[in-house]
Amino acid sequence: MKQLLIIGARGFGRENFFIAQQCKGYGSDFTIKGFLDDKADALAALPGYAPIISSVEDYNIQKNDVFTCALGNVQQKQHYIELIKAKGGVFYQLVHISATIYPTSVIGEGCFIWPQVIITADVKIGDYTAIQSNAVIGHDVKIGNYCHIGVGSFLGGYAELDDGVTLHPGAKVVPRKKVGAGATIGINSVVLFNVNPGITVFGMPARPI
Repeated sequence: MKQLLIIGARGFGRENFFIAQQCKGYGSDFTIKGFLDDKADALAALPGYAPIISSVEDYNIQKNDVFTCALGNVQQKQHYIELIKAKGGVFYQLVHISATIYPTSVIGEGCFIWPQVIITADVKIGDYTAIQSNAVIGHDVKIGNYCHIGVGSFLGGYAELDDGVTLHPGAKVVPRKKVGAGATIGINSVVLFNVNPGITVFGMPARPI
């Protein structure tokens, strides 16, 4: 059986710990081995979690290990994923049992799909992207690698997110609009125009800040 290690034992990691136990394959294809975090006592006052085994930097990959990255910051996520990949690590795709994914959509390595997510027809999602609860992804949407899509977000048909985009909770991208690499969309913002790479936008309609 695969042994899942969660990179990050802070707030997002603790959420992922419990959601992973409700994902397809838990108990039959994988179980949770523990966390990797450089703060060894991060869970000291919080009972009910698997142990922090090591930092990412010091961990030696074992047979049957697989990984998921529970870091909300997309730059940090990419950094630590690349550290594990350089050691030969493999990232596991986690899909909550309540998520709806149409059969013509494709989801990459190491993605984490939370409860009640809806991914409709012919969507293409790159590697290591997290999609949180109640997000809705419309038909023919393209999402890059290392993205983070917050609770209740919406992407209309043919919208595109390049690599490393962050959508904060409730953000909406109308159909056929594109968000450039590394951009951030603020909470409850509505993207009516294409967003340039690397900038932060906020509001209705979303404007650079």
